[in-house]
Amino acid sequence: MFSDIEIAQANQMEPITKIAEECGILPQELEQYGHYKAKISLDVLKRLEDKPDGKLVLVTAITPTPAGEGKSTTSIGLAQALNKIGKKTVVALREPSLGPVFGIKGGAAGGGYAQVVPMDDINLHFTGDMHAITAANNLLSAMIDNHVHQGNELNIDLRQISWKRVMDMNDRALRNVVVGMGGKVCGFPREDHFMITVASEIMAALCLATSLQDLKERFGRIVIGSTYDDQPVYVHQLGCEGAMAMLMKDAIKPNLVQTLEHTPAIVHGGPFANIAHGCNSILATKMALKLGDIVITEAGFGADLGAEKFLDIKCPYGNLFPHAVVIVATIRALKMHGGVKKADLNEENVEAVNAGFVNLAKQVENIRAFGLPVLVAINKFSSDTPAEIEKLLQKCDSYGVDVSLNECWEKGGDGGIDMAKQIATMVEGTDFKPTTMYDKEESIPEKLTKIVQKIYGGDGVEFTANAKKQIKQLEDWGLDKLPVCIAKTQYSLSDNPALLGAPKDFNITVQDVRIANGAGFIVCQTSNIMVMPGLPKKPAALNMDIDEDGKITGLF
Repeated sequence: MFSDIEIAQANQMEPITKIAEECGILPQELEQYGHYKAKISLDVLKRLEDKPDGKLVLVTAITPTPAGEGKSTTSIGLAQALNKIGKKTVVALREPSLGPVFGIKGGAAGGGYAQVVPMDDINLHFTGDMHAITAANNLLSAMIDNHVHQGNELNIDLRQISWKRVMDMNDRALRNVVVGMGGKVCGFPREDHFMITVASEIMAALCLATSLQDLKERFGRIVIGSTYDDQPVYVHQLGCEGAMAMLMKDAIKPNLVQTLEHTPAIVHGGPFANIAHGCNSILATKMALKLGDIVITEAGFGADLGAEKFLDIKCPYGNLFPHAVVIVATIRALKMHGGVKKADLNEENVEAVNAGFVNLAKQVENIRAFGLPVLVAINKFSSDTPAEIEKLLQKCDSYGVDVSLNECWEKGGDGGIDMAKQIATMVEGTDFKPTTMYDKEESIPEKLTKIVQKIYGGDGVEFTANAKKQIKQLEDWGLDKLPVCIAKTQYSLSDNPALLGAPKDFNITVQDVRIANGAGFIVCQTSNIMVMPGLPKKPAALNMDIDEDGKITGLF
């Protein structure tokens, strides 16, 4: 059995110019980064402004488990399969973060024979977008501390600076730090914090912006803290939004690569769905919709996280809405939701499949609440037994949801033909009215309560004293009428990662509420979510190497 990187390295890629030509990108709209990856000029959107959009398909999943679900693999395999049946298809995905690549989660380029390539470049520095985001974020941090050092004309309260530094690596030692040590010439000492780059508001703003000018304006609206008399301080008051946008002049352009079967792939932006909104950029999705008849995109983690945020945050800002949704499930993961330990997953357990189905059923219910048609995609593993597969198919049938067994990891596009045919039929017959879970004009507690009750299946929301104070502050500032982005564990529908399946009779506890005014949403953080992850006992980096000829090994 070949590893992912061995499969990718054995693949014969097409020149990126050929991929661009076949999907309708003009030579002058392509900015090459070597032979196999490129930036796409935003001029494409202007040129194709009057061209009708293709059909949009969102790929999401059940609540993830350590057993794995294969959402990116399914997205890529489905796009390849749709092209095999004659549908001009583009896949739009998020960019990987270096933190998980070297940590435990892995990359975001798919797997097996459903990958985007060059996977080593994509999982490492790619075209430098993550570095640009990090630089723009930390330029703002430097400008804040310099402003205070140079006299603090804006009267910024050092104790209330909410803007954090970032780096694209898992480093728990940087979660809580003190900066400005070393005397008068080094500024004023204060407590500071680091987040991983994908948690930065710069990333979120990039993925929700519709142009470079819009991105610059979003940067200007960012709130970095408050004054000593408790008024918000905006970036436009510091005057550095132009410089920040300048650092993003290339990063705002979506990246073009290809799958193993030469399907065009637009990979751009990468906010996590447990600490941000979990979707690739609006610009990448809109560009794909102009270039393809069908576009496959994905949202991070389960439907309660990425899909909800895709539909409640990204879609309203992007003026788009999917025509169908694919929910990825595996029998292994359903068995874990049914009470089986990871070590016992290779043993047949039909009853555990039956018990774990409650999680899949809840995620199907969540998508149906938005009025969207659903296809369950069972990502097949070699350990799945005929009896377990039959039980899951029966459960889906009794629940009235369409289902397809896919083997894209092993067979590439050929393993997803049935799934592709069902999706092609589904998107043509879609008749829907876009809807959201709440009205953004409602109060923060009202918006949160609706998500918890309708999407998570819980009773309601509890707020710490600190969170209540923060909500009152946002109301006083007039910044509470925005969508909400709940930062919570991805491993449960609740905020307790130990509660698998479809738990009942629980409340979500919100500890911290902060405004991401540039991005355009309010982050409500629960008690158990880290915005700066740490490395595991045995990081994936220990398995990686490179030889004198530049050949990489151990990268998945």
